[in-house]
Amino acid sequence: MRELLKKHRELLRFAVVGGISFVITMSVNYGLKFTVLRTHPVTALIVGVLVATIFSYVANREWSFRTRGGRERAHEAALFFLFSGIALGLNALPQWFSRYVLDLQAPRLSPFGVEVADFVSGIVIGTLLGTLFRWWAFKKWVFPDEGARVVEVAEDPDIQDRKAA
Repeated sequence: MRELLKKHRELLRFAVVGGISFVITMSVNYGLKFTVLRTHPVTALIVGVLVATIFSYVANREWSFRTRGGRERAHEAALFFLFSGIALGLNALPQWFSRYVLDLQAPRLSPFGVEVADFVSGIVIGTLLGTLFRWWAFKKWVFPDEGARVVEVAEDPDIQDRKAA
C-alpha cells in the first residue's frame, strides 16, 4: 500500500488541494447565492470557483507539483489561470444547461428541487469536468517537466525516504 501511495503521491496531493478548493467553492457559492446573488446562481458559482482557483494555484505549485516546472513563473501562472478559466467554463456549463436549457428552476421546481438540480449539475458534474480537465492540463502544459524544480532535502520526505533506504 505504501508503494502505491508513493507512486501516486502527486495525484493524491492534487486531490487534497481539489478537496479544499471544493470546500472553498461551495462556501463562497452558497454564501453568495443565499445573500447578495440570490437571482444570479451561475455568477455565485463562478465567483466561488475563482476564489478557490487562487488558493489552488499556490497550493498546487508549492505542494502538489512542487518538483515540476519547466516554465518561467509568470508564464506558468498565466497558463495556470488560462486553463483554470477554461475549467471554470466547464464547471459552470452543466449548471447553465440545467437552469436555462432544461429550465430546472422555479416555478417548474420547488426551491428544494432547484437546489438539488443546481448541486448535481454545478457542484457534482461541473466539478468533475473541471477537475479532470485541470489534472490533464496542469501536468501537460503548466507543470510539464518532472524534477525541474529543486526541493531542499529537509523539506521533502520523498528525498529523505530515498536517502534513508
